[in-house]
Amino acid sequence: MASRFFARHDRACTEVVAGSFKTRRSIQTLLQSRHMYFPAGFILIYTLMETGIFQDKVALITGSSRGIGKAIARTLARAGADIVINYRRTGGSSEEQAKQLCTEIQGLGRRAWMVQADISQKESVRALMKEASEKAGRLDFLILNAARTPFKPIEKLLERDLRQLVDTNYLGNIFCIQEAVSLLEKTCGKIVFISSLGSRFYNVSYPLGSMKAAMESVVRDCAEGLKPKKIAVNAVCGGIVKTDSFKVLRQLWEELAYIPEELFVEPEEIADVVKFLCSADSRAICGQTIVVDHGFSNRLYQPMQTKKKEEKETGL
Repeated sequence: MASRFFARHDRACTEVVAGSFKTRRSIQTLLQSRHMYFPAGFILIYTLMETGIFQDKVALITGSSRGIGKAIARTLARAGADIVINYRRTGGSSEEQAKQLCTEIQGLGRRAWMVQADISQKESVRALMKEASEKAGRLDFLILNAARTPFKPIEKLLERDLRQLVDTNYLGNIFCIQEAVSLLEKTCGKIVFISSLGSRFYNVSYPLGSMKAAMESVVRDCAEGLKPKKIAVNAVCGGIVKTDSFKVLRQLWEELAYIPEELFVEPEEIADVVKFLCSADSRAICGQTIVVDHGFSNRLYQPMQTKKKEEKETGL
């Protein structure tokens, strides 16, 4: 008797979700009502809707075996997407990390594939998109995350350093966009570029910043150019994140030692904004770069000056 009672309520809840309360906002409003009784079945259905917003969608994240790319892959997978994990070199640590991430995502009940490709090579990018399409059957989200940089002042860059910067961080991203357009057009897909504060502020020995700035312009241009194909293009500009490159950067930028801990950004915080830009909730955003930095850029260098002043006053 009890099982039939709850089964009947579960069916009723299903009908509510499928009928009068189709949008997430209306369901949230209903859940907040103090005068309604909701059996467990309704809450379960609501939870599945929250975590499955990208059900049957496929995301390709370049450079996704570690760092921010890895966090994005996890976040989109938890939201229901199947993931194409891209790593640059066979036999290296990135391949091993990609394998671990692939297993983790499959453990969430999602499909995941590893595809090796160096995005600085156009033929490699073409092969990446072809393999991703053959394995996944479609492409909904292209996340341009891969980056490489030498940590040197611009005036000391060698020719090979310059070519690496441009080939990977500018040409490589454009190659990815060009090769993905035909796939994304079929799904009214989304492109999200991962930028950094180096695109707008000087960072010592961080020439990658100029490439990030160039790509933010590409985001704006592609957003307009691809609008007729119903492909949305935006970017996320991350603040200071403690990834592998941070270990090198802190040796070159002494001000990092004075930045309060609360101003550092977690990779997952950037991933959450990427998830938003991939969702229908971002439908009115076009060609924009959203800054995610806990307000650090609002008061750049102020934390350092404040810390030095405190040290001077205390005699430390």
